[in-house]
This record gives sequence, structure tokens and C-alpha cells, in this order.
Amino acid sequence: MGLKVLSALDTAKTQLYHFKAIIVAGMGLFTDAYDLFCIPPILRLIGRVYYERAKPKYQSPPGVTSAMVAIALLGTAIGQLVFGRLGDQIGRRRVYGIALMIMVVSSLGCGFSICKSRECVLVSLSFFRFVLGVGIGGDYPLSATIMSEFANKRTRGAFIAAVFSMQGFGILASSTVTMVVCTIFDHVSKSNDGTVSVDHTPKGVDIAWRLILMLGAVPAALTYYWRMMMPETARYTALVELNVLQAAKDMEKVLDVSISQIAEDDPQPLHQPSYPLFSKQFLRRHGRDLFSCAASWFLLDIVFYSNNLFQSQIYKKYLGNENNMNAYQDAFNVAKLQAIVAICSTVPGYWFTVYFIDRIGRVKIQQMGFLFMAIVYLAIGIPYYSYWEDNTNAGFMVLYGLTFFFSNFGPNTTTFIVPAELFPARFRSTCHGISGAAGKVGAIIGSVGFLWASHNKKDLEEGYPKAIGMKISLVILGVVCIMGLLVTTFFTRETMGRSLEENENESENENEN
Repeated sequence: MGLKVLSALDTAKTQLYHFKAIIVAGMGLFTDAYDLFCIPPILRLIGRVYYERAKPKYQSPPGVTSAMVAIALLGTAIGQLVFGRLGDQIGRRRVYGIALMIMVVSSLGCGFSICKSRECVLVSLSFFRFVLGVGIGGDYPLSATIMSEFANKRTRGAFIAAVFSMQGFGILASSTVTMVVCTIFDHVSKSNDGTVSVDHTPKGVDIAWRLILMLGAVPAALTYYWRMMMPETARYTALVELNVLQAAKDMEKVLDVSISQIAEDDPQPLHQPSYPLFSKQFLRRHGRDLFSCAASWFLLDIVFYSNNLFQSQIYKKYLGNENNMNAYQDAFNVAKLQAIVAICSTVPGYWFTVYFIDRIGRVKIQQMGFLFMAIVYLAIGIPYYSYWEDNTNAGFMVLYGLTFFFSNFGPNTTTFIVPAELFPARFRSTCHGISGAAGKVGAIIGSVGFLWASHNKKDLEEGYPKAIGMKISLVILGVVCIMGLLVTTFFTRETMGRSLEENENESENENEN
């Protein structure tokens, strides 16, 4: 449409406001990663409190583990759909703070699961994790859309990737908080002669896991004020609310320019296209893009969330027998291992994407990520059992780290970016939410379905039924990565270096011809 205010956004130099927006918008992703990666050590602590007499001792049953993961992912999918739609209907800014507040309140609620019986505690915790998932899900489409609409077209990909990379800091924060809390409680629990009982009183352990969950609310709460102070994006105000003058006034503060430079000299009335969401016209113009975004995210999350398949073997090999250590030492070691993997592979993957996304493009990074993930999963899966015959397992751990690196320097980041760049402003948040919700359905399949499917007679653990086994599961995941590569190659369009309106118009022209 050639509006001055949008042109000013597309050509603006990188300013302090952009970095503040990255931090403010990234807190939802930070909380998402914190919540996801604090669950493994927390389940170890919960096992010490509520499953002391279980078989195997101190371990949460598979059903509990699966429910804790799946319930949050289900909430995330619902939040993405609901808040994505609300972001387009009533404005990004108006619902942005609500999503954050839901995260803060539900994180605190997870710690205040104040029942006495085990069943009541687990039901209460599941409820608050579901609500937390709704808030996290709502943050996904809003953060991506807001950052894409504020950024300039030259570095837009890097800015959105930087928002998403806050997940890396969330992982490290989760591990750090867990280790600090466990160290403090471990020190306090020692007897006067300095010895530590393997079976301590569960009261302190029960407080520790609640405290870890509640501390996840602090960073999000600290950014609430700044999130409320953010103006509505100029693209929503101008292209959806059709108030170009207000968009110019808002961006005058953001871009530090005079309104005379971005206000229209001879403003003309703007008109929205009349076709609604999911109409024949919408599907003809944007159906291919929506399919590519949703399918890529769905396939990626099946694989990305299946990384917990390896955890039981890794914990046994590197953490020792949990029955020979107290609860705090056990949880500390789990968190430490997660931090090491994050520092060596996960966090570098995020920042490789930040650096290269606007240099080589979204499609090439996504193709490369899916390709190398397929290779790595096949390399892990085909000789899987032979890895555990080796005392060092160095090869396995290198490949395990590469799964995280190439997912983050690959489709885990790009599937978050591309849906925020392809669709018209009045559908952008909705379509991002639909794509993300498809991903979370894949995440449930990956984290729960494959967790149960990966057991057979050879690696049967008590509580899991016999299924197809780890080797076949990993080969299937490699094939899923190849499917993601094919979807990316044949359906995903490059968005690098063009304005959001140019991407939208290209999509419409391409699909109408």
C-alpha cells in the first residue's frame, strides 16, 4: 500500500527499542523453556516424595510422566488457537498482557498445589500446568507477530529468531535455579556430623520442587509493565483498524522520528479485502502457505519433543544409581546434564540461526536442519543398542547433542519465524496460532506416543508395555525428518529481504496465476 509509516518501519535502522522488544517479547518463550526443562528434575523430586514405595522405587509412573508433559502441550495448542485469533480480532497489544499474566499466575499456582494426598497434588499440578500451557501458547503467535511487525525487513528474521532464542536462556535458567535450590536444601538437610541420609524427610523435598516451579514466574512478571507500555503495532493499526494517523503517532515514539516524516501528505481511505478466514478465496491465496507452515511445524515437533526417548539411558549411564544418592543430588545431576547439553548444542544452534537467517534465508536453514536431523536420527537408531555396549558412549553423546543443534539451527526456529511473515495482517496472528497448534499436536505424539512406542523386550522398563522398540522408533523419526525436508522444498516460500506486504502480495499473485 506504500504507506509512509510502514516504509519507515521497513527501512528503520536498528535501535534500542528493537532490543527492548526482543527481551519483552521473548519472556514468554523463556517461560516456555523454563517450564519444559524443569519438569525432568521435578519429576525426580516428586518421585521421592510420593513414590517411595513404588516399583521401581522413587520413580514417577509412566502415566504420570506422560500426563505432566501432554497436559501442558494440550493447553499450549488451545492457547495458540484462541489468542492467535484474538490477536487479529481485537489487537495484539490488548491480549498480550493477558497471556503473560496467565503464565505468571499459573506458575505460582503450580507451586501452591497444597493438597495432602498424592492424587490431589498431581491433579492440582496438572490443572495449573494446563493453564500455564494456555498462557504460553497465547504468547507464541503474539510475540512472533509483534516482532515481525515492528522489525525492519533487512534484519526481521534475526530479530524474530532472537525472540525465539530466549528459550535457550530459559533452559539455562531452569537448570541453574534447580541446581541452586537443590544445593541449598541439600546443605540444610545435612545432619550435624555432615552426613546425608539417602531417604530424607519428604517435607523439604516437597517444598523444593514447588519453589523451583514458582521461581519461573519471576522473569515474566518483571516484564509485565513494559509489555503493557508497548504500543499497538503500526501494521495492525493501519491495515486492520484502518487508522493510519494513529499508527504514525505510535511509531513516532518508537522510531524516534517526527510525525511529519511518517504521516501521509494526502491520506486516502483504506479498504480491507472482504474475504473471511477459511473462505475459498483465502484458501486459494494462502492455503498452500498455511499447509506448509502447519505441516513443517507438526513434523518438526514430533521429532524435537521425542528427545526424551534417550533420557532414561543417559541418566543411567552418566548420573549413577539414584538409590545411592539423596533426592537433591539426584535432581541436581539431572539439571546439570541438561545445562551441559544446552551450552554445548542447544544455545549455539539458536544463535547460529540469528546470525545466518538473513544471510542464507529461512528455506535453506530449514532444509539443512531437517536433512541433518534425519541423518543423525538414522545414525543413532540403526546401531542403537551397540552404543550402550561401549563404556564411553562418546559417539552417542555427540549425536545426541547434534539433534538439538540442528533442530535449533534449523526448523525449530524457522517454523516460528515463517508464519509471522507470510500472511496478511488481519490473519497473521491466527495463522501463526494454527501452525503452532499443529506443532503441539506433533509434540504430544513425539513426547508421549513415541515414549511408549519405544519399548520392547530388550529395553523393557517396568511400567511400559511392549511396543515397536527404540531402533524402529528412531528410524521412523528419521523418516519424519525426511518428510519435513520434502514439505519445505516443495511448499515453503522464502521470505528473506522483503516487506511483509510484499510477501503477502507475492503469495496472492502466485496462487492466483
